[in-house]
This record gives sequence, structure tokens and C-alpha cells, in this order.
Amino acid sequence: QTPESSPPLRNEAAVRVLQGRMKGIQGHCNSCYMDAALFSLFSCTSVLDSMLFMPFPRCDRNVQGILRDEIVNPLRRTGFVRASSVMHLREQLTDKGQCSSFTNAEKDPEEFLNLIMQQILGIEPLLKLQSGGQKEQECYCYQIFMDKQEDLVVPDVQQLVERSFLSSDLKLVEIPSCFIIQMPRFGKEYKMFSKIIPSLELDITDLLLDSPRECCLCGDVATLECS
Repeated sequence: QTPESSPPLRNEAAVRVLQGRMKGIQGHCNSCYMDAALFSLFSCTSVLDSMLFMPFPRCDRNVQGILRDEIVNPLRRTGFVRASSVMHLREQLTDKGQCSSFTNAEKDPEEFLNLIMQQILGIEPLLKLQSGGQKEQECYCYQIFMDKQEDLVVPDVQQLVERSFLSSDLKLVEIPSCFIIQMPRFGKEYKMFSKIIPSLELDITDLLLDSPRECCLCGDVATLECS
């Protein structure tokens, strides 16, 4: 355990601490979905550090302590997390959740995030979405769904998010404090894309509901949108 809090890794420090053998989060018993999610959420960003410290209304402080002291702090300090630490978290999730297979089966990352953010920590949903003028929906992350498109061979995240929103007729009701995006995946046999380029910045201007935007022809405020 590493009770002393560590800041997220940045720039040269991230390369120095995280690169090389025996780095990252050690996998064990189908933990890859959770390992990848935890690494993405905490290794190099502090956006969700409230999960580690805030006394949310329904917060389970034991789970919060395991997440902070056994996983996030060691990852940021030494670049390595033992499989036993993640198993400790998985055992707690099994006890608190409705599913008995968190310790041995592969899950969808969204199932893990919903359980830990909503049921265990009691965090308010991060995203508000609206589809085709219907009632808005609240969620913690967005999974990209889209049909195979031949013109996209090695896409970036910006392209995937925009096309996924377009195909589902979705809009963001408001600018999210944190935008967790799950890339498209189709199990072990079929991958829609062999590689996806990370977009270091994400432009959500065209994804926002009722956001004033510029007309692409005259430059004035647009009054119509063509999908």
C-alpha cells in the first residue's frame, strides 16, 4: 500500500516511470478490461481524482481506500500495480455488487464503471445525452457504436466519436466535466479497426445540443444544420 498521494504522471516523468518491463497493471484472471480502464482513468490525469478522496453520499470508504492506496498511488509512484491489489478490489466489487463473477470473468468496462461510480461511490452521472429530440439520458461513459466504413482504415478518436454520434442522432446536452469514451470492440475474433490513433484534443463543438455555430458558407451564426 502507498497511502501518500501522488500526482498523475506527465511528459518525461510518464515515460520514465511507465515505460519498460514490469510496468503498468499486472493482469490476472481476465482482469484486462479493469486494468485498461483504471490505467486510462488515473495514470496520467487527475480529472477523476474526486473518486479517490471525496466523501460522496453513498461512498464506500473501504473500496475508495483500496482504489487510492493499493492501485492509483503505486501506479503513479512506481509505474507498477500487482495483480493481488486489483484482485482485492475485484473481491470488494463482488461483495458490493449484484454479480458474483467479478473475480474471474471478463466484463464490459461500462459494467465496471457503472458499478464503482454509481453503486459504490455514488457519483453523479458524467454525461447527459439526447437522441433525436427525445428525453435526455444520463450515463458515466459513452461506447462508440458504428457500422463498418470502408473509408476509415486507421481512424482517430475524433472521427469515431463524430460518426458514432451522427449515426445514432445523438447530442451532448451540456459540456461534460469528463468524457469517458469506450472504443469499438467485437471480442477476440473480429476487430473493426486494427489501430486507432488517440486524439490528444477532442472538438465537441458540433456534438453539443443548441450550440451556436458558424455557417460554413457565409460565416454568420448558423440557423440550419445539415447532418
